Amino acid sequence: MSAPGPYQAAAGPSSAPTAPPSYEETVAINSYYPTPPGPVPGPATGLVAGPDGKGMNPPAYYTQPMPVPNANAIAVQTVYVQQPVSFFDRPVQMCCPSCSKMIVTQLSYNAGALTWLSCGSLCLLGCIAGCCFIPFCVDALQDVDHYCPNCKALLGSYKRL
Repeated sequence: MSAPGPYQAAAGPSSAPTAPPSYEETVAINSYYPTPPGPVPGPATGLVAGPDGKGMNPPAYYTQPMPVPNANAIAVQTVYVQQPVSFFDRPVQMCCPSCSKMIVTQLSYNAGALTWLSCGSLCLLGCIAGCCFIPFCVDALQDVDHYCPNCKALLGSYKRL
């Protein structure tokens, strides 16, 4: 017969458990798991035979006290904060704060400071015969308002100047 190697268990009956208890069983966090019974002591000494044949103390089981329900409990409400949206001259996909739906904004163009400055500049250059009103027809020179297509709420504006 050869001596057992470092990774072999000693031959013969062993009263050690085959697997350690789970974390929930050890600390008894969930009330669904019953508290496991204490380990069965060895023959007459109260020691459990280990894999090397020597006696060892059984593991101790600790239970965590259950929390007592508080009559003054505070309700917790989760609030999701939306990142600020930068509005430019293109439609933006976002969640509408009014109707809480995912939308792509509708654009509305209106005359702003850049439109009026362009009109005045063309008028000073001699475009008096109506050509000075061309900036009012060019979207690239006007301010942009973003609206929700569902609830028609004004979501933001983009000012050129």
